[in-house]
Amino acid sequence: MTIAVSSPVFNEGDQIPQRFTCDGVDVSPPLSFTGLPEQTAELALLVEDPDAPGGTFTHWILWGIDPGQSSLGEGEVPAGATQGKNDFGRRAYGGPCPPRGRSHRYTFEVLALSEPLGLAAEASAADLRRATAGKVSASGRLTGRYQRR
Repeated sequence: MTIAVSSPVFNEGDQIPQRFTCDGVDVSPPLSFTGLPEQTAELALLVEDPDAPGGTFTHWILWGIDPGQSSLGEGEVPAGATQGKNDFGRRAYGGPCPPRGRSHRYTFEVLALSEPLGLAAEASAADLRRATAGKVSASGRLTGRYQRR
């Protein structure tokens, strides 16, 4: 099953507005998601850069999102949700910040989970992926691009 993930500030494959990057306010963009399975226990979100020089770089890890919530506002961390530790070493959103002159892709992946994860707040993207094994009933992705000048 596929979740439709979208944003009112950029479309699939488009440039992510500077506001949502390290060159701007560095706040998470608004997102919407539809097509969740009826029995979803919670949602998780991973924001990653698969084009990073050292391999995939995690910008945001969020889980425990109420499945009744069909969107996230700009900069929103919903009540009851937990942020894991990103590759900047922070429990927060860290926007796109690629080396100058190179365009990178950024994936915003939403996972519908059949049961709550109960992860510790310091969890990494690898911890989240291990914890979600066999529990993902649907997923969806929005990919944006960003290039620093």
